Amino acid sequence: MINKNKKLFIVVNVDWFFLSHRLPIALAAKEEGYDVTIVAFDTGKKDEIISHGLHFIDIPFKRSGYNVFHELKCVFLLAHLYRKYKPDVIHQVTLKVCLLGCLASKISGTKNVINAICGFGYNFTSGRKSLLQLIVRYAIKFVFKSKSFFFILQNQDDITMLKNFSFINSDNIILIKGSGVDLNKWTFSSEPSAERIKILFPARVLYDKGIMEFLQAAKSCRSAYRNRALFIIAGDCDTENLACMPESELKQLLEEDYIVWLGFQKNIFKIMTDSNIIVLPSYREGMPKALMEACAVGRPIVTTNAIGCKECVIDGENGFLVSVKQYESLADKIRLLIDDKKLRTEMGVKGRSLAEKEFSIDFVVMKTLNLYGRVLTTAK
Repeated sequence: MINKNKKLFIVVNVDWFFLSHRLPIALAAKEEGYDVTIVAFDTGKKDEIISHGLHFIDIPFKRSGYNVFHELKCVFLLAHLYRKYKPDVIHQVTLKVCLLGCLASKISGTKNVINAICGFGYNFTSGRKSLLQLIVRYAIKFVFKSKSFFFILQNQDDITMLKNFSFINSDNIILIKGSGVDLNKWTFSSEPSAERIKILFPARVLYDKGIMEFLQAAKSCRSAYRNRALFIIAGDCDTENLACMPESELKQLLEEDYIVWLGFQKNIFKIMTDSNIIVLPSYREGMPKALMEACAVGRPIVTTNAIGCKECVIDGENGFLVSVKQYESLADKIRLLIDDKKLRTEMGVKGRSLAEKEFSIDFVVMKTLNLYGRVLTTAK
């Protein structure tokens, strides 16, 4: 179906997140005839986005921080854009952007809105209770209340949580497992042959990603595996995130030639395929892209039984699930995989099979474009 001249807005907090998680959807929509505009904070990726034949509008979103006046400014900027351009479909991504965008939609009278919530974030992690969480819950109840809004969730637990708010039409809640993986680019490969087993933490250096548990597990393994294993951290210290571990603290916990930090890596595919075991002891996720990528390339995973993470691992099949914040259990499973190459190989093969069944970017694109069509039909 060609949707010539149909205007699609994809609203994301920051430009680099769009490129890493939503670009294939935008390109597929463009191929279908949509006139696609990306609305995001420009950190320097604007020209790269435009080079794909997409329009770009800069808006000063802040991923963290809760300056009420700044957030209201973003709301009114969005409302102005929605009135001015009258997009036929608005696809908003991340909880904060969805809250601001839905409020802007109500102000501007726009109803053709899709909200993609990639997990409920810092304030809903690991039973965290705070005044801010209470405020966010009330905001969700007020702002999301509309029979015309659609919602994309990445796991069944988050769907259940949203349904428990009891003001959203259940038929308008759609499960799409993450942002998908291009299985033609993320190809399966045998693990590298090396004297030392590489254990990779492929994520931002956040407490909520389990960085402390990863470091503690590495230290727990030190006496037996100091010369047999290498623990690698590939991710930046995201200072805009409230759960960020300061760089100064991280550096104090590193150990030369045993626990190393690579920082942000653009070519994470090479880093992952050069590793033997992928570890992400996160406290809560929507659907972690790194674990889907680990499945695609055929690497065994050790992660937690937390929301989002457990969707990527069948315990004992393509990896292991451990309890949140239990670094000794994490270390036990890492030791088991270090010592058993056959098990690593078998789990890697099963991980690739899981990726082919559930995590292909083709599934995500197809389901998303189908939802765009449904929104257009409903709006008539």
